Order: sequence, then structure tokens, then C-alpha cells
Amino acid sequence: MRYEHAGHAPRIDPTAVVSPSAVISGDVTIGPDCQILHGAVISAEGGPIRIGAHVIVMENAVLRAAASDPLTIGDHCLVGPQASISGATIGNEVFIATGVRVFNGAVIGDRSEIRINAVVHLRTELPPESVVPIAWIAVGSPPRILSPDRHDEIWEVQQALDFPGYVFGLDRDTPDLMVQLTERYARHLAAHADDREVEA
Repeated sequence: MRYEHAGHAPRIDPTAVVSPSAVISGDVTIGPDCQILHGAVISAEGGPIRIGAHVIVMENAVLRAAASDPLTIGDHCLVGPQASISGATIGNEVFIATGVRVFNGAVIGDRSEIRINAVVHLRTELPPESVVPIAWIAVGSPPRILSPDRHDEIWEVQQALDFPGYVFGLDRDTPDLMVQLTERYARHLAAHADDREVEA
């Protein structure tokens, strides 16, 4: 299904194949010879999404962009099943494995591999040919790549990256952080009430 959102309709190259159960919404450009599989969701939430040529987006992957963080995926990339990418810049020939999470402002260099269930945190910059091992976490710039049992070290870097401040404009120490966050985000997402399905 394809939806016009905030006055923008998806633009899909005629050689791309998009599953009928995929959802493509808003200012999304999908390049030639891409394959978008069943259940994938590609949603431009106020910022554009640009997907290059020969990109495969597998089942139930979620790709999102925001006004502050567009999403760009280069050529010859594979986004695995159930992966989630928000507002990041992905280079060419990048492998994003099953269950990977990539957060706003992250940059992943050409020919990198982000392996199963790995995380690339907010505003983390990985140089070309980086590898994040299975279930490990890349955090910071320059990046540290740490195993999940090293939570204190991850948090030391992650805290300074300020997820609620960067993504939602909220102070982490606000007593009612989740109240403000959910109410603000819900108001933003309510713009989807005006979405309109467009012909494939």
C-alpha cells in the first residue's frame, strides 16, 4: 500500500518490485531494481527517505525518517528481516542483518556489516568496512563497539548522546518525561489522519 503523507506521495522506480503488503508512506524515493518484501514499512515522518539502486528491504523491516533526520540508503544494500532504521545515513554495499537497530543521526560507511541483533546508537558514526558483531553495540563518534554485558561503558557514552533531547527535544531529567514524550509524539503522528492511499 502506498500513501500520500503531508502532501508527498512515494516515487518508486518502475523496475523496483514492491510487495502488495508493504507500506510506503510520504516523501519516499525507491531506486531502480529494488525489492521491498512483505510487511516492510517505509515511512517518511516529515523528512525524506532516499533508497538507492539494487536495495533489498526484507520482511517486516521498518525504515523511518524525521524532519531532523532524513534516511538515506546507498546502492546494493540489504536490510534484513525485522531490522529497524530511523533517520540514518547508510553507505553503499552495507549489510544490515536480521533484527538490527540503527538510530537517528547514525552514519554507516560503505561495505560495513551490522550483524544479527546488533545496535548502532544515536549519532554513532562507523567508518567504511566496519563490523558490528552479533548482538554487540556501536556507540559514539569515534565509535566504540562493545558487547552487551558492558552496559556501564555503553551508558557512559550513550548518556551524553542524549536520546530524549536529540530526538524529542526533551530533558531526560524532566520528572514526567514519558508523559511529555508520548503526548508530543502522538500530536506529531496524528498528521497521519489525513493520509490518502495512492494508486500503485
